[in-house]
Parts: sequence; C-alpha cells; structure tokens
Amino acid sequence: MPDWSEQEPGVYSRRYAELDLTVGLVVGSERCLVIDTRGSRGQGEELAAAVREVTSAPPVIVLTHAHFDHSFGAAAFGDRPIWAHTGCRGALAEHAETDRREWMDRYRAEGRHALADDLAATPIAAPTRTFDRAARLDLGGRTVELVHPGPGHTDHDVIAVAGDVVFAGDLVEHAPGGSFTEESFGPDTHLAAWPAALDQVLGHRPRVVVPGHGEPVDAAFVARARADLHALADLRTGVRAGTLTVTAAVDAAPLPPEVCRAALS
Repeated sequence: MPDWSEQEPGVYSRRYAELDLTVGLVVGSERCLVIDTRGSRGQGEELAAAVREVTSAPPVIVLTHAHFDHSFGAAAFGDRPIWAHTGCRGALAEHAETDRREWMDRYRAEGRHALADDLAATPIAAPTRTFDRAARLDLGGRTVELVHPGPGHTDHDVIAVAGDVVFAGDLVEHAPGGSFTEESFGPDTHLAAWPAALDQVLGHRPRVVVPGHGEPVDAAFVARARADLHALADLRTGVRAGTLTVTAAVDAAPLPPEVCRAALS
C-alpha cells in the first residue's frame, strides 16, 4: 500500500496504483478533512484505516467531483459530513449507476472480478453539506477553504486550499509524460471554460498542487496545462467552424493524438 506524503505539516497526499488516483488529508486539532474517497466501499475502508494511522480526529469528507473513482468510497465513512458543490448531488443521482455499470463491465472484461464485486456492493453516499461558490471549514487550529472555480473537468469541480497547498481534483492531472489522458475529457467536460478554472487555482499562489491523478506538481505545471487546454479549445473551435480538419487539429495539438481526439469530441 502507498504511504502518505506530507506536503507541509499536517497536510498529506496519498497516491494509489489503481487509476493512479491521488487523495488528500488535512489534519486539525478537532477534525481532519479527507479529500476524495476512492472508488468503492472496500477502497474507502482502506483509506479510512490509513487516515486513522495518521490521526484520531474525526473525519469530514469533501468530494472534488462526482466521478466514481473520487466519490464512491464515501460510503465507508459512515455518517460523517460530506461536503461538495451543489451540482455534485445531482450528478451522482443522474450518473452514478451508469458509472457503476460501465466500470463493473470494464473490470470484469479485465478479469478483475473482486473489484467489480466490490463496486457492485457499494452504496452511493450523497453529499450532506453543499455550497455554490465557497465554504470555509474550521478543523481546529487550521482552516481549509473549499472553492468552486467554475466549470472545467465537470460543472461542479471543487478545490481545497490548505495554506499554500491546493488539492485540485481532476482539474489537474499529472499523467506519465504529460498533463492529461483520454479520460480527462468526458461528456460533462467544459473545455472552453477549463483554463479559467485553472486561473482560479493559480490565483491562490500555490507552492504545491495535488492533482486528482498522479504526483503533486507546482504552479508552473498548472500554467502549462492551462496553455494546453487553451490550445485544445482553439483547435476544437476551428474544427467546429470547418476551418480545420480533425486530422490537422490532432497534428497541431500539444498533447498526444488520443488525448486530442478525446478533447475534440
């Protein structure tokens, strides 16, 4: 199992091999904040046990968005408060069962039946505390700011600001050799607005940005990702206007061809 990486005193990230998912933990004197919960009840139970190895403070949960790999593990934390953007509750209600079926089928096709069975048995825990723009959580001696930076990866993304460490969810991904993967861009992605959301991330002047997948990065990495998204959005505009072919757009893109095709679609 992975270890916690301390980004500053009391602020941790933890990176998992499964989907290269990265979660966060911020420890106060009265409560701790768990940032994302992994993708099933069993995975959430492992995370809850790992949190208890660091602190006995009761946990509060924040979901950066509704996608299953970040949210389904919340069921393992019992009746603890679950914070999220207002849109997260509706997204879970509308899409959770579709996500469950899709990933159960994928895991079974890969022969990973234990993961599929765990996912099948996972209840969906809805957010119990929601906000539209921002919220401040007092953990005891430490405050974390939750911010909706506008649409990007989804229409309900949340970042968690703990001093000069920003947990960005899937607004930022650190893929091997790059910044995004094909699965960064889905039907609920707002590509044209995404760079502005990263402006909000950078506006907090982070020393460390913890992505939703991969190793923590710095502000310069986020600025490059923002530039890549701008380029992809411009290329998509050209394709839709008929001034560029898809092939020409893919050839001109700053990211791998399969990533560009996913963004363009």
